[in-house]
Amino acid sequence: MKSYTLYQVDAFTKTKFTGNSAGVVPRADGLSVPQMQQIAREVDSSETAFVFSSPSPAYDVRVRFFSLLQEVPLCGHATVAAHYVRALEGAATSGTIYQKTKAGILPVDILRVRGDFAVRMTQGTPYVGPPLKESAAQAILNALGITPQDLREGCPVAIASAGYGKMMVGIGSLEKLHRLAPNMNKLTGLSKEIGCNGYYVFTLHPGEKVLVHGRMFAPASGVPEDPVTGNANGPLGLYLVHYNVCPRLISGDKLVFTIRQGEAMGRPGSMQVQVDISNGTPIRSHITGHAVVVWKTEIVL
Repeated sequence: MKSYTLYQVDAFTKTKFTGNSAGVVPRADGLSVPQMQQIAREVDSSETAFVFSSPSPAYDVRVRFFSLLQEVPLCGHATVAAHYVRALEGAATSGTIYQKTKAGILPVDILRVRGDFAVRMTQGTPYVGPPLKESAAQAILNALGITPQDLREGCPVAIASAGYGKMMVGIGSLEKLHRLAPNMNKLTGLSKEIGCNGYYVFTLHPGEKVLVHGRMFAPASGVPEDPVTGNANGPLGLYLVHYNVCPRLISGDKLVFTIRQGEAMGRPGSMQVQVDISNGTPIRSHITGHAVVVWKTEIVL
């Protein structure tokens, strides 16, 4: 039998019981896949991160992410949570480290901020898909409870990914966003058809401090609604550049903006998104967020 330290961390916030909660096991060597899945279910956060030591000079740690139902290749808020815990424990208190994930070997920057830490995650390979065919888009809108008239002009329904794809759905009304009540069974069925488990519905507010308000639904992954989602907002930045949405916000070779999510759930949180651009093409996305530990315990397996 072996003892493991287990944290629950709220990411993309500095206020407990807000933002997006994640489990973190900072020294997971020895855990099997079934054990990791059991721990993730017991923690009951949308994702739990398991940090393993590295056998290679090519990366510092290996991190695996489990939702309530399955392993996922990458998770933004659980990455922030995991490296925040490592910083608190003194394993890496500043600078750049490299984590190996199922989305590749990716850099993570640990930043000292007023006696605390923030975490900046560089995301995986950028991809923005073409607009969905009208029939597929309409099926998604129906499941979300959105009409074509609700859509924001210039924002086609399309998949964007920085390691883990999400369906982007831009609408024009913040009030409508907060009132959405999707049909989760329909969304789950559509996920199997289109090969995309997450649906990110967002509004844009140029000229305001917070550019994006959003809600992310992923019932096929066991997460009816996710409070604050790194793997949705980084890809959203790629999408905004690819489709030339809000071009006046691009400064030189970067688009930088702030998002707010989780408001409709009573778990508000925020992050900064940066997209690096080359010749008008998005080439990389980064997200930066804070975190706070809610509890810490030991489990023996």
